[in-house]
Amino acid sequence: MRTEITTEAALRDLLGQPMQRALDKERQSLTTEHRDWLAASPFCLVATSDAAGRLDVSPKGDPAGFALALDDSTIAIPERLGNRRADGFVNVLQNPHVGLLFLVPGRGDTLRVNGRATLLADAPYADRLEVKGHRPAVILEVQVEQVFFHCAKAFLRSELWKPETWRPDAVMSRAQIAKNLERPDEPLEEIEAYYSTQYAQNLY
Repeated sequence: MRTEITTEAALRDLLGQPMQRALDKERQSLTTEHRDWLAASPFCLVATSDAAGRLDVSPKGDPAGFALALDDSTIAIPERLGNRRADGFVNVLQNPHVGLLFLVPGRGDTLRVNGRATLLADAPYADRLEVKGHRPAVILEVQVEQVFFHCAKAFLRSELWKPETWRPDAVMSRAQIAKNLERPDEPLEEIEAYYSTQYAQNLY
């Protein structure tokens, strides 16, 4: 049986109301705790939406602290070499609202940030975002509107950080996926060589 939920009241009947402390943890600017988390985080997911509401989530990663807290209300995230699709950035040009999720490896809790983003080709602080001699191609500057820590239950349920549960070979290799879906005319051996050696040499 398929029962659609169409109102918040119906949703609350199923989930209940949030605890008051879950509401009270929300802030509108960065605290010391938030800034310390940013300084320790090497990985972030950036959620965006275009003018029609179509969504995109893009991963960003660099050495820990790559997302720079400029002040208590501004975060700068550098863009590195990639596939140049720029789906999220195109979305920001249409709709500046973004959602960020910062991870610290081994920790189940996460830092959630929502705000308004601006794309920059350069900024006075761009040198601080340099890694291995490379300045960012684009900077995503986010004005913080909402920030809070999210509980660890999803990570505990998934056992994400437990190596004994990892099964990277449960799915076909990245090279085989590329062969099947993206590069069917290239020999698999060449694709495997690209992902095994060349790929990690061209991060910056």
